Amino acid sequence: MGKGMSKLRVDGVSGERTPRFCERPAGRFIAVWIGLQTAFAAPLAAAATAASAPAAARDLPQTAPSATGAGAVPAPGPATLLNPNAIAQPALAMPVPAFSGTPAKALAARTPTTAEPGTLVPGGRRQTLTFADLGALDPLQLRGTDGQNGVPFSVRGDEVVTAATLHLIYSYSPALLPPISQLKVLINGEVAATLPVPRDQAGMLVARDVSIDPRFITEFNHLNVQLIGHYTQQCEDPSNSSLWATVSNASSLDLTYAFLASKPDLAALPAPFFDRRDVRRLELPFVFAQKPSAQTLEAAGAVASWFGALAGYRGALFPAQIDNAPLSGNAVVFATPDSRPAGVNIPEVSGPTIAVVEREAPARGRLLLVLGRNDAELETAARALGMGQNAFSGESATVTQLTDLQPRRPYDAPNWLPTDRPVRFGELAEARDLTVSGYDADSVRVNLRVPPDLFMWQTKGVPIDLGYRYTVRPAPDRSSLNISVNNGFVQSLRIPAVSSSTFDLGQYFTRVMPDRTAAARREIYVPPLLLTPRAQLRLHFYYDIPKTGECQGRVLDNVVGAIDPNSTIDLSGFPHYMALPDLAAFANGGFPFTRMADLSQTAVILPNEAGSADYSLYLLEMGRMGASTGYPATGVTVTTAADVDRFADKDLLILGSPGRQPLLQRWAKSMPFSGDADTRSFQLTDVGFKLVDWWHGPHGVERSPARADLSLVSSNGDALITGFESPLRKDRSAVALVSAAGQSDADLSAALLDNDLLPDIQGAMAVIHGRNVTVTSNGEAYYVGHLSPLHYMRWALSSHPLLLVLGGLAAALVIAALFYRALRSIAARRLRD
Repeated sequence: MGKGMSKLRVDGVSGERTPRFCERPAGRFIAVWIGLQTAFAAPLAAAATAASAPAAARDLPQTAPSATGAGAVPAPGPATLLNPNAIAQPALAMPVPAFSGTPAKALAARTPTTAEPGTLVPGGRRQTLTFADLGALDPLQLRGTDGQNGVPFSVRGDEVVTAATLHLIYSYSPALLPPISQLKVLINGEVAATLPVPRDQAGMLVARDVSIDPRFITEFNHLNVQLIGHYTQQCEDPSNSSLWATVSNASSLDLTYAFLASKPDLAALPAPFFDRRDVRRLELPFVFAQKPSAQTLEAAGAVASWFGALAGYRGALFPAQIDNAPLSGNAVVFATPDSRPAGVNIPEVSGPTIAVVEREAPARGRLLLVLGRNDAELETAARALGMGQNAFSGESATVTQLTDLQPRRPYDAPNWLPTDRPVRFGELAEARDLTVSGYDADSVRVNLRVPPDLFMWQTKGVPIDLGYRYTVRPAPDRSSLNISVNNGFVQSLRIPAVSSSTFDLGQYFTRVMPDRTAAARREIYVPPLLLTPRAQLRLHFYYDIPKTGECQGRVLDNVVGAIDPNSTIDLSGFPHYMALPDLAAFANGGFPFTRMADLSQTAVILPNEAGSADYSLYLLEMGRMGASTGYPATGVTVTTAADVDRFADKDLLILGSPGRQPLLQRWAKSMPFSGDADTRSFQLTDVGFKLVDWWHGPHGVERSPARADLSLVSSNGDALITGFESPLRKDRSAVALVSAAGQSDADLSAALLDNDLLPDIQGAMAVIHGRNVTVTSNGEAYYVGHLSPLHYMRWALSSHPLLLVLGGLAAALVIAALFYRALRSIAARRLRD
């Protein structure tokens, strides 16, 4: 529940749990193997009758070592030379012949010249993932005599891999000697294939299919490619620049899955509706009855934000289905006895209830039922699901009590760095992730989500008390600890060498005292402009590879670097004060709505006659808010334009298109956009002709005055996002997401989930058309937050030099008058004496 915010008690109906044996990788494989044998019993019997006895033995699950040995691995398929310009084309993957037969044959009877993806079984699926999909933003580089690089991948808990094929695209150095050089493909440390490096293909792009034994694949996996490289049979330099190979990130992994059956159980939540092993974007339909009430939508927003927090960087879509469930797949259903979707069987409801049920054939998948006897109980069930899902078990559970123990406070979102105390790195990353080893080790990465309204004017930046340990160098070299935030460089700390001085007295003290030269602590400062709402601190231990030269032995890869978990980052010295509108803060952190983690100070204004597209956009935004805060939006308010005056004390998120959202006309004078059913009006400034990061100035935000008002009639309106000060209250904000049903709705949703487009959403108004984002206005500035009087006076006078001079003169006159009165009083007292 986090911080003891709520108390939850449930009455559950116990369900039968999946056997622990099937939760293990080997158990999962054997369980699905039994199911596959049952499903394909007839083909297996026919194949066994027609084939010879040894062949039949090979088709059955391995109970004894085969002729080739238990560890034998299928040989890779033939290599194909590729046109470098064709890497990004779908036709790059080599055509694979279909395989007819049983899954047992598909596993055991692979030939060296085929790399079939396997035969789909009922409920199974096939998926192709490129290395780029798995996180390799650049090609994988292999260097030296033993270079190694790779990508991780995972398998859903309710699936098992029955066949796998690696479509590898690579090139290698012409200097490699074919007899003693090769590339090894490893899956979880097991050798899947060894690829030769013939001279006639050196320096070219080569494509090769490699069959991977699915028994090597577990839930969490790592696929590596290792270069065993040599350029001479005599003495060689292990770090010679001619020892290289490159694996394209267009290489792909073709996987065939089979479904693992299990009984519905709330204890497995959020699976199968969300599986942390699944690298795909979450797409989970939400099903409502006709015309869902505001409280039902608030309950749906809480559930969507919970799933959005789980999905994190992958993003989440929640297509709204009105009065009908999707034809197949998983879905979430919101219903009461008086308001239930058609075609969905609702059990008897005795209170706020959460249940998981199988879908009726022929549909596949499960339904997560959020139920209540009325809208209030429905909302209670949704809140309980978001905050206490770990307490549920069985097929259904009824919530008998849910009491809030402590209200949320501003800026206390679980994902955000606390701003009232120093934060240890051990709270932000696992201890094992703070240690790296080897000359080619990746950076230590620490994710930093900070509130976007921290006021860091005229400061050195955010202080980090950094403790780190390192391998002392045997001789002075260029080794260093390089510190950056995202792609912005911060500082470089030199890694020292062992002292070689004859007169160094320290060497005598090391006999009686521990050597402390391998640890250090430094204070560094992160510049304010680098600390965005979604920042990542990267600490790269760069160890200079010693030049041993030829015939001097190989380089020992025994260097280690570690960041002390007790290192801290401190945001407590910065007040909260910010100039708005700033759509960059909204796009990247959901600000100002996420200032309260539960969105208790947010009201969502839906258009008149809202439809499924409006509900889908609302749920998408709730998912984004949850991904930012890490907490379900249990306090959000949903209403319409007719009741907006009741929520003047809240920040407003306005949805709809001109003609359906009356506020776009009613508040036209307060915002840089207005429109009705036919006409659209835009306020234009010079911001479109300036640099992208227009708001970053020496004194904070710099606004360009409006230059023109453009009104037009368009047959196909673009989607746009605009921010402005709430006309209902001066210290509140409003953000409008304007789109119409059709392409503009799709463009807006895609832009909000596209990490490449989010940095382009800035200013007070951004127009979205396809994958193009144009900033047209930066609006009129207003400020949220609070500064101390002295801090505010310094900041205000800094941008007005003349006012500063006049203020200095006024202060001098006041001080002179005070001294004059004091001296006259002293003189008068002296004369009286």
